[in-house]
Amino acid sequence: MTDAVDAVLFDLDDTLCRYQRSVGEVLSLAFDRAGVAPVFDADDYVATYDDYAEQADSIDDLRRRCFADLAADRGLTPDDGRAVADAYTRTRDQTAVEPLPGAAAAVDALAADHRLAIVTNGAPEMQTAKLSSLPFENRFEHVVHAGYDTRVKPNPEPFHHILDLLGSEADRAVHVGNSLSSDVRGAHTAGLRSVWL
Repeated sequence: MTDAVDAVLFDLDDTLCRYQRSVGEVLSLAFDRAGVAPVFDADDYVATYDDYAEQADSIDDLRRRCFADLAADRGLTPDDGRAVADAYTRTRDQTAVEPLPGAAAAVDALAADHRLAIVTNGAPEMQTAKLSSLPFENRFEHVVHAGYDTRVKPNPEPFHHILDLLGSEADRAVHVGNSLSSDVRGAHTAGLRSVWL
């Protein structure tokens, strides 16, 4: 018999919400607005995002570092990459998000008898803006911005930190997320059960 669950942790992006415009759409506009040839795509950006999370001071700094390196790796200058990053920042509206189907109902139902929190690999200013635009933002007691408050997922540190904040134990918590590598592996490494969305 398994222990009862008293805490449910959620990832944010593509678990509870998604952007109204995709990373690819915004990146394409950013290349156009910066007047730079599109030498890398959204998959390249997403694949390298976590490599910069722990060294960046903000999401804008992360993106400038990442895009500078991606551009340089593909024969452009780092300044070209930084120009695209700046255009991306001007184009992306962090509040233009929508809940995934069923997310609001699930959060409301769980909030009735569970403590809820968010563990996200995302910059505080970016994730706070997204969460503030969702109809269930007040349901979460704590948010850990992995890569800023702690090491990035799948490291167990963000999970342990949020459990300390909640006063809960790993065997009484479950983490819900969309990434097998970050969410499921991270939760299991920290001793939590997981739900893969």
